[in-house]
Amino acid sequence: QVKLVESGGGSVQPGGSLRLSCAHSGHTSRNYCMGWFRQAPGKEREGVAAIDTDDSTTYAGSVKGRFTISKDIAKNTLYLEIHSLNPEDTAMYYCASEPTGCTYCGDGYCLDAPLFRYWGQGTQVTVSS
Repeated sequence: QVKLVESGGGSVQPGGSLRLSCAHSGHTSRNYCMGWFRQAPGKEREGVAAIDTDDSTTYAGSVKGRFTISKDIAKNTLYLEIHSLNPEDTAMYYCASEPTGCTYCGDGYCLDAPLFRYWGQGTQVTVSS
């Protein structure tokens, strides 16, 4: 059973930075896709970034240049570095995994929540002055 546990969220001022972590376990092979999603109150869950087995990545247009997804295979941990935070980034951030790998969508990987099978419980990020 795949298990995902996020951490690193918190309250920050606009312009600040955070690094989210997702400790994962239970993957039976290395051919899995991992992603970060977020959901603000009253809004649908939004795909933020994804990373595949070969470390190739895709970002949503709204976060490109400010967010960086990465992973440490030895530590079984996925990361999301977030810079230049603004109030619109306030949301619950979720880590997700799909054991069959990332799905291509046009010029990058699909960031659609239904394509990811396993989910963490989320970590809250709040940006306010």
